[in-house]
Amino acid sequence: MTLTRRDFLKASAAAAAFATTGTSALNSLRSRAAEAADNAGITWGKAPCRFCGTGCGVLVGVKNGRIVATKGDPQAPVNKGLNCVKGYFLSKILYGKDRLTKPLIRKGNRMVEASWDEAMSLITGKFKESIDRHGPDSVGIYGSGQWTIPEGYAAVKLFKGGIGTNNIEANARLCMASAVVGFMTTFGSDEPMGCYDDLDLGDTFILWGANMAECHPVLFSRLIDNRLRNPKVKIIDFATRHTRTSQMADQYVKFVPQTDLALLNAIAHVIIKEKLYDETFINKHVVFKKGKENIGYGLEDKFKFADDPKPMTFDEYKLFLKPYTTEYAAKLSGVPARTIVEIAHQYADKSRKVCSLWTMGVNEHTRGSWVNNLIYNVHLLTGKICRPGENPMSLTGQPSACGTAREVGTFTHRLPADMVVTNPEHREKTAKIWGIDPKKIPDKPTYHAVEMFRALDRGDIKCLWVQCTNPFQSMPNLNRYRKGARKGDGRFIVVSDIYPTRSTEQADVILPTASWVEKEGMWGNAERRTHHFFKMVEPPGEARNDLWQLIEFARRMGHGPLFPYKYPEKEIFEEYRKFNEGQGKDLAPYEVYTKVRGLRWPVINGKETRYRYVEGHDPYVKAGEGIKFYKNKATNYKAVIWARPYEPAPEVPDGQYPFWLCTGRVLEHWHTGTMTGRVAELKRAYPSAVCEMNPDDARKLGIKNRDKVKVSSRRGSVTLTVDLNGRGKSEPGNIFVAFFDENKLINELCIDAYCPLSGEPDFKKCAVKIEKA
Repeated sequence: MTLTRRDFLKASAAAAAFATTGTSALNSLRSRAAEAADNAGITWGKAPCRFCGTGCGVLVGVKNGRIVATKGDPQAPVNKGLNCVKGYFLSKILYGKDRLTKPLIRKGNRMVEASWDEAMSLITGKFKESIDRHGPDSVGIYGSGQWTIPEGYAAVKLFKGGIGTNNIEANARLCMASAVVGFMTTFGSDEPMGCYDDLDLGDTFILWGANMAECHPVLFSRLIDNRLRNPKVKIIDFATRHTRTSQMADQYVKFVPQTDLALLNAIAHVIIKEKLYDETFINKHVVFKKGKENIGYGLEDKFKFADDPKPMTFDEYKLFLKPYTTEYAAKLSGVPARTIVEIAHQYADKSRKVCSLWTMGVNEHTRGSWVNNLIYNVHLLTGKICRPGENPMSLTGQPSACGTAREVGTFTHRLPADMVVTNPEHREKTAKIWGIDPKKIPDKPTYHAVEMFRALDRGDIKCLWVQCTNPFQSMPNLNRYRKGARKGDGRFIVVSDIYPTRSTEQADVILPTASWVEKEGMWGNAERRTHHFFKMVEPPGEARNDLWQLIEFARRMGHGPLFPYKYPEKEIFEEYRKFNEGQGKDLAPYEVYTKVRGLRWPVINGKETRYRYVEGHDPYVKAGEGIKFYKNKATNYKAVIWARPYEPAPEVPDGQYPFWLCTGRVLEHWHTGTMTGRVAELKRAYPSAVCEMNPDDARKLGIKNRDKVKVSSRRGSVTLTVDLNGRGKSEPGNIFVAFFDENKLINELCIDAYCPLSGEPDFKKCAVKIEKA
């Protein structure tokens, strides 16, 4: 039997549906249940999904004060009524049997119930004592890309403008920091020029380290739908393991970990050697720069790095690329030279619209900022940028890693709207909006996420408040930081969460928190879309939202005047909008967002912006300017092509530890499984983490499917069940383990090396050995 292209596309669409929902039967069942609920006295409200940074719209059904159903919102422009399997079970994430409902404080080795007044008094007393004895930099807060915009803003304002420390970080440092550096160093402004519409409009999609079928399934479904409608669409998957995304791709290109740097330079080499570049675009819109090389890996405590950019000419850039022949890149990466040439021609083909898409394979990388730069280089060389259907786009993993962590600036070095603490003009503007003396805001960053937990281990940070995240499961080199948290000697840890986690077990105080739609809030997704959601149900027991906790803490610390709000969610957002006005990041008034399914900034006169930096779409680009990278004033409004070399990983397989370990996510679970692990259907579908291994490697070691093995690195070990025939297939010399399982702390094995430019650690590459358990 011969399959036609049409047969293949139909099969692809069916596979996409399977990848998105788990099973088509489950999808149908959940949809019928939601439709039946329409006639059961249920009140429906709209909200963005609680999970990844896609920003899917959902309809939430409430009856008798409880969420009883959810379904995809047909009017939501992101997902158009479709949910992934996690989205279909949103109604269950709030109702686990072990939901935290009362404050708990540590008494000896036990956690005992306490009143809110007792808990907050204890927290305030400990923080004040630490500040009095050791200074404001002895306390800090570690938040999340799941914070709402008002929550993140309140944390920044309190710690930087009230307490007077830059000790604020977020878990988005672990997933998006390299993307931020890539945007800032290339375009002078964070976040993409394109949007999800590109998935519907492009012809060639080149994926770099992105298992979209499992980690961004709704967006991947849009991409596959495009291919079904347009037979010329092609998907190319660059990856170090064969995944469901690879199964759907037209071409799977496997490469040796870390060699994406060499591959992207080789692609640029071909484009230049064969004169496939857009010379007019380059002359008008691009400058060239180089930075430091051999920059280290951040393995030492208190590691410091500052890049030193230098201008270079196009000819000098060509000389830089000269060693990156296809033969050289092929030797390093394992990708055939002819394939590299083919990909270069795909990028340069003037008859095709090309999009690059990437996630953690690029960002969680000791040279993640460089890889982001190199992807942009290819688009800038070919002029394939800022136009519908042809853009580079970094995809996001949390509902507001963009809207809160990045745009609000919940990092040690940042302030809202791309501003930084080291710039006196930025501090001046911030202080004016906050009504404080600019000197109150420290002018030097302190610790990014990895260094923050190192400081806690050393005792430089005494008091740490964790909100909306689970760092004592998600940090790399986890053994060090878990042990450091319980060293005593004045250390005091507060954790605000909805369930017991591997972080609450480290806490001195646990605060029960209101979750999604148990509070009002706003998030921002990966295409610059700002969403609003109303409170729809009451939180259980005495749980209270993170914003209330922060403002109450501020009041008790003597910083109440910073928060003079009667309607905090609205008033904080309106105050925050002042930072964005006139900066190319303009936001609509709060009330507007309550009535729409999100808007993509900049929003000018009520109109959102699909494409940035381009005439006819972006209101900041005047008629006749065409494309203008207007945030890059220092380069005369031009984007930067960077000379970034290949450099090896800090730890590579050897005779003692002969395998690469890569960690990541699976379809059914999200991050550390705090919510999805409480949903019986999702837990049943993927009950525990396994060691995905290549069958040839297993055979050599005498290991069979479902055998128990001990996986060890230089930092720790974990016992896992081997999976040789699962949905993913590791290449020889590689293994993959998901990090959602709190009983299999795979991050104990991960090295805490990080990109020196971004501070983002590498969860994708370390050396391990495998032994029969």
